Amino acid sequence: MKVANHHVIGIEYTLKDGKGEVLDSNEGSEPLLYIQGLGQIVDGLEKALDGKSLGDNLEVKVSAEDGYGVFDDELIQKVPRSEFKDMEPLEEGMEIVVEDEDGEDQVMSITDISPDEVTLDGNHPLAGQELNFKVRIASVRAATQDEIEHGHAHGEGGHHH
Repeated sequence: MKVANHHVIGIEYTLKDGKGEVLDSNEGSEPLLYIQGLGQIVDGLEKALDGKSLGDNLEVKVSAEDGYGVFDDELIQKVPRSEFKDMEPLEEGMEIVVEDEDGEDQVMSITDISPDEVTLDGNHPLAGQELNFKVRIASVRAATQDEIEHGHAHGEGGHHH
């Protein structure tokens, strides 16, 4: 069976940055399950897997544009430290959820803390980076109507949430 839209795909993968450093891997664990065509994995990887078959091994380079996006300086904000008085202790690397001007929740990382202000970054931690995937297609099956409606794979034994 081939990878196609509305199929549940199980992949074993290792993700490396442009320097060859391993960023993430599920090697030795259960395959990552996703539904092809629903945007559940980065676009460049999803496109590369389309039409491939069970058991295929691939090495895929994904550009920043087709991965987590290009780094956007406009997503960096400096906020008065007084805005965080209820969140002490603050630490660099901490993630917080803020409401944007449209009322939507946005995850931001604290990248700098000074006595007067806190610098927040709304870019994904991997924004601006080329991603290098080593992937094996471990399973392919048609998604059920429930999975498509719920927007995620249910795995062995059905719905578990």
